Amino acid sequence: MDNYTKPISSHRLVIENRESLEVTGVVHVDSFDDEEVVLETEQGLLAIRGEDLHIKQLNLEKGELAIEGLILELAYSEDKRLRDRGKGLFERLFK
Repeated sequence: MDNYTKPISSHRLVIENRESLEVTGVVHVDSFDDEEVVLETEQGLLAIRGEDLHIKQLNLEKGELAIEGLILELAYSEDKRLRDRGKGLFERLFK
C-alpha cells in the first residue's frame, strides 16, 4: 500500500421517528429548502424529501449533517448531472 491511498470514509444515516436525521460522510450540500435537501456524500448524491425540513447542524470538516422535520423519502444517485435545477431530483429519478 502506498502513501497516497485515500482512507475510506464512513457514511451513516440515523433516522429517529421520521422526525430527525443524522448523516455522516457528507462532502457538500448542493441545495436545500423546507421540502428537499440534496447532498453529495461519500456514497453518491443523496436527496432527502420531507416537510418543514431544517438543517440543525452542518460540519463539513467532519462530514456531519443533522436535519429536523418530517422525513418522507430518501434516494441515492451516482449521476452528478442531477445537480441541475430545472426539475426536482425525484422527478428526474422516477420518470
